[in-house]
Amino acid sequence: MHTIDLNCDMGEGLTNDAQLMPFISSANIACGYHAGDETIMQETILLARQYNVAIGAHPGFADKNNFGRTEIQLPLNEIYQLIQQQVLLLTNIAHSLGCKLNHVKPHGALYNMSAKDSLLANTIAKAVYDINPSLILFGLSGSRSITEAKKAGLTTASEVFADRTYTDSGNLTPRTQMNALIENEEEALQQILQMTSQKTVTAVSGNQVPINAETICLHGDGAHAMIFAKKIYETLQQKNIQIKPLTH
Repeated sequence: MHTIDLNCDMGEGLTNDAQLMPFISSANIACGYHAGDETIMQETILLARQYNVAIGAHPGFADKNNFGRTEIQLPLNEIYQLIQQQVLLLTNIAHSLGCKLNHVKPHGALYNMSAKDSLLANTIAKAVYDINPSLILFGLSGSRSITEAKKAGLTTASEVFADRTYTDSGNLTPRTQMNALIENEEEALQQILQMTSQKTVTAVSGNQVPINAETICLHGDGAHAMIFAKKIYETLQQKNIQIKPLTH
């Protein structure tokens, strides 16, 4: 049976985490820098444990005003510290609750920058490896994030998106563009089925782009998050695709 991981960014102060949790297999929990705080982290970890959902750190820029979605240029040593501080914080909170971290997925602008920048991707990978080499690094399919994490000795998860469009280069269409988001349920479903069965995605240009779908991201802050999550979960099950977290 084919398997796939469904992940969702959580602990960002929204009200639908509890409703989304039954439909996912991995939770990326904000570490207080771009969103959330220690209380929300604890609550989200306990919620994930209740539904046997894998727990991951979701580190981002320390920029709550822009939700971590604005690029910030920092020296690589500061990027290293930024990742370490957040991953260690969530690791310690998880341990205090009898849980452990499974993965790390950078957030927002940091995620998109590292997808294209080898030095940045390498720094993030080293920061994660130095905390725990058994952590899985989630990164954009086909990106520098994946190649550099593999070089650093980490297990990787190539991520694809249900609710975002793609460029010919395999990158996500920037949110500043009109066609960046997929807001139609059927379009999102078709994109996911194409990614999982054909290992391609149709870019906004109409071209077919190769893709490796190991984990599918569902954005919890999307206007249609609950509808998308439930429909994708049910459709994958109907296609005999098992939804389960990734392991080292």
